[in-house]
This record gives sequence, C-alpha cells and structure tokens, in this order.
Amino acid sequence: MNFTKISWGACTLIVGLGLCACSDKKPVDSAPAAPSSASASAGASASAPASAASAPAGPPVTVSTVKAEAKDLAVNLRATGTVFPLASVDIKSQINSVVTKMHINGGQFVRIGDPLFTLDARADEANLAKARAQYAKDQALLADTQRQLKRAQELLAQNFVAKSAVDTAQAAVDSASATLLADQAAIDAAKVAVSYNHITSPLNGRAGALSVSNGTALQANTSPIVTITQIDPIAVTFNLPQRNLADAIAALKDGGAKVTATLADGGGSFQGRLYFVDNAVDPSSGTVRARALFDNKKGSLWPGAYVEISQTINTLKDAVVVPQAALIQSARGTIVYLVEDGKAVLRPVKQVGGQSGEAAITGIAAGDTVVVEGKQNLRPGSLVVERAKEPKAGASSPAAGASGATGATPAATASRTAP
Repeated sequence: MNFTKISWGACTLIVGLGLCACSDKKPVDSAPAAPSSASASAGASASAPASAASAPAGPPVTVSTVKAEAKDLAVNLRATGTVFPLASVDIKSQINSVVTKMHINGGQFVRIGDPLFTLDARADEANLAKARAQYAKDQALLADTQRQLKRAQELLAQNFVAKSAVDTAQAAVDSASATLLADQAAIDAAKVAVSYNHITSPLNGRAGALSVSNGTALQANTSPIVTITQIDPIAVTFNLPQRNLADAIAALKDGGAKVTATLADGGGSFQGRLYFVDNAVDPSSGTVRARALFDNKKGSLWPGAYVEISQTINTLKDAVVVPQAALIQSARGTIVYLVEDGKAVLRPVKQVGGQSGEAAITGIAAGDTVVVEGKQNLRPGSLVVERAKEPKAGASSPAAGASGATGATPAATASRTAP
C-alpha cells in the first residue's frame, strides 16, 4: 500500500518535470532574432576599423598659413667686397742721386704733374751743357763743309777741278750732318737725365708715408720713396657665384648693373656700377671675380676696407612668392605643405630666387594656401586647424569690455536670485 503511493508520487513528479522542460524549450525556439542583432553589432564593429584607417590618424594640427601671391621679385646678390684702387704707383728714383728738396708731406693729396722731390741735378746739367757745346761745334763744322761743297761745285762748273773733288766735299757735308744728329740725340738724352732729378706725380691721388728726407742718397730703381694711390674714382672687388655669371655679363652690356656698397658700423652706403667681370671661374670656390666703380669725391671709401655689396642682378616678373620659412628641405628636394579641404597636401617645388625673407618658387599657383608655421608636425593627409590671427594693437579693449560685461551678468543674476 505504501509502495503504491510512492510509485504514484514518483510518476507525478516525472510528468511535472517533463512539462516544465517543454515549457522552457519554447522560449529558446522563439528567440532567433537576438543572434541577428548581435551579428549586426559585430558587423558594425568590424567595419569601424576600416573607416578609421581611411581617416588621418591623430588629432588636427594647428598651423598658420599665408596665400601665395604673384608679384615682381628683385633678385639681389649679397657679398663681402674689398675696396680696391684703380691705380697705385710706387715712386722710385731712376738715377743715383741725393734728395735736395721735398715738395710734399706724407698723406697729402696731389694731382698729375705736381712736384714731389727734387734731386741733385748738377752732374746731369753739366752733361747737358757739354752735349749742347758739342752740338754747336759740329754745327759749325757742318757749315764749313757746306761752303766747301759749294766752292767745289763752282770750280767744277768752270772745269778747274775734277768731279771727284765735288764728291769728296759732298761726303764731308753728309758726315757733318750725321754728327749733328748724334749731337742732338745726346742733348735729348741729357735732358732726360736732368728730368729724372725732378720727380712729379703721375696721377691724381693720395701720397703714402715718405721713406726719405732731405739729403737722403738714392739708388736707382730700388725701394720706393713714396706710393701714390688713386682715391677718386675707386673700385670694389667681390666674387660673383657662377650661377649669376650670365646675368652679370648681360648687365655689362647695358652699362653695368647698379651696385650698393655699405661700410660697417654705420659708415654709409654708396651707389656704383658693375664694370668688370673676370674671364675665368675659380674652380676651388665656384665664383668669378668682379669689380664695381664708385665715385669717391669725399674719400669715404678707403683702399683695403671691407664693405657689404648688394647688387640687383635680375627681376623675376610675376613670380609666385611665398615666405622663405614655408620651404622645407627634404631628401627628395624642396617641398611645401598646402591646405586643401582642411587637410595637408605635400607639394614639391623649385626655388628660382629669393630676397628679404621671400622666395620665388615654381610648382604651386598664386592663391594657394601655404603652411608657414607648424609644418614640422604635418604629414600628407593630416587634418589641420588654422591658428587664430593675433589681434592688432588696440583691439583688446572691446574684448575686455565684453568680458567685463559677461562677468557682471552672474553677479546681477545672483543678486536677483538672492532671497
């Protein structure tokens, strides 16, 4: 009896468990939509990396930009030059003599023909007098031979002498004439020797230091006794880069390009013109020597002084100009970054000129937006943000007033809301 009750109870428990199992399976069979939503979310998450990879990595880069503009750009050459005199003469004695008088002082300006020194000319003047006396003697002899010739010709006409007598008289005349010419040459040579005792200036210029004084014995053609250097006009020597040689030669045909020489320490600037370009390039430096001519009436440019040379050798017409700071020197050459649709675009360019912080380039067009500051942080395709322009002086007062007004509002509100 008890066993029968236990069996019915066990059966009832088994049937109840089976019904529960059937009721639990039905919700599982009715939930196929959940996996579809999960797969959609998984698909979305899988597509996200692909879209992220197509966009520039990293945050936007803050940069400052300018617009490339088209204008004429003067190409100037800057170099260091040396003031060089057009002429400098070392004055030497051409004879052995003694200084008897000095007509100049060291550092004095002289002109062509001005007397510089007088030497002892007594011996040379005596030789000149001797040559003149010999000339007078031979001149008298010539006159006598001419009379003898005339007499012989008259006697020959009367058949008193032979023809040979006339020929002998003619030979004596010719010989006396030649002797007279030699005497004249001796006089001229003596005059030259006498002139060596009067030393004059061969050019307009400034005398240097004197190495002699009155009574100094001089040897012919040894050390100079003074140097005369031309000051006005004066030249400046400098070196031209080989790439500018063609422009310099072309400028010579038009009278020479303008050249500005500036002395250091505020010594002033001077305008001159290019007048000489050497006929060979120095292979060690890749430059060619050039000279410019300057008026120097005030004597401001002194031989041997260093000056800064500035020369306009060319003018680029309608060149695309950007700041020099925008150029980047890379392994592939010169490049710039442009901003297009909020992204950085790398553009190779070529510099064709530069002046005063500006560069004329090819490879971009006028009006393109060029990055100047912040370019070191850019990569092709980087997002860029334009840096706010700095306010001009005096423009801060409205901002201050606005901030003041903004600051006053919370206080007023607080006072209104205070109980």
